[in-house]
Amino acid sequence: MANSDFFDVTGHIGQLWVFPIKSCAGIAVQSARLLPTGLEHDRAFMLVDGQGDFISQREIARMVLVQPAIAEGVMTVTAPGMEPLAVDMAFTGPERAVRVWDDQVPALQAPDAVNAWFSAFLQTACTLVRMAPQALRLASKKWTGGADAPTQFADGFPVLVVSRASVHELNERLTQAGEAPVVAERFRANIVVEGFQSHDEDRIESLSVQQGGPGSQQWVDLPLVKPCARCPIPDIDPATAASGTSVTDTLQTYRHDDRLDGAVTFGMNAYVPAGTGGVLRVGDAVGGALQFD
Repeated sequence: MANSDFFDVTGHIGQLWVFPIKSCAGIAVQSARLLPTGLEHDRAFMLVDGQGDFISQREIARMVLVQPAIAEGVMTVTAPGMEPLAVDMAFTGPERAVRVWDDQVPALQAPDAVNAWFSAFLQTACTLVRMAPQALRLASKKWTGGADAPTQFADGFPVLVVSRASVHELNERLTQAGEAPVVAERFRANIVVEGFQSHDEDRIESLSVQQGGPGSQQWVDLPLVKPCARCPIPDIDPATAASGTSVTDTLQTYRHDDRLDGAVTFGMNAYVPAGTGGVLRVGDAVGGALQFD
């Protein structure tokens, strides 16, 4: 467990985000259960095409306008011009194989009426799925140091961490270039940290989160193991689905990462070590020890 006496950087959780349907809008929450697969309900559902391959904003930007809300086992989904849709989160299939990046996993299909709603709004035939109970998808052991780190339909890891200061630095650069600033939601992080310096999340081995309020000696450690390589999704405005290039163009000027062979990165992927759990809350103290070469 963490010892706050050894923290080089400290702050607190400024925002928590859960994205129930991969590549659709997120839900800002005040608290969330931390499960082995990440925050409860995060990327628990996914839309796939007729071949079972995942669909994302990379192909259909208007996915970001699909807004879920969760209450008592029901996910209510809204989108412009559509009647609200109620989805029983425990739908039972039939089962089919689906693919997210290089991983193929068994999944359960939603009822036809649910799939018709999504197909109508996205203007392409698609199916909503959730992981089958027996499915197990693991994050890359190359980056977890061999640890088993289950995840659901996230790109690769259970938790994504970004600091507010990193977004602020990007916005300063955007403004200097005559471009509009952007909101942190574009980076689709689960945890937005306040109080760090820009990209401190890149430089600490683990994000330690205090449990139980000030003075508590209980901490949850989330190892930060892989920089998050960035695709064009942060260039999509989550409020309008309008696409641009300013975010990617600006990141290209200063965020090439040798750890990923020069890829542009922003934020850090984390996993949940075995036996780790609890509840994360907005306002929880966080900290970490800087890594030195």
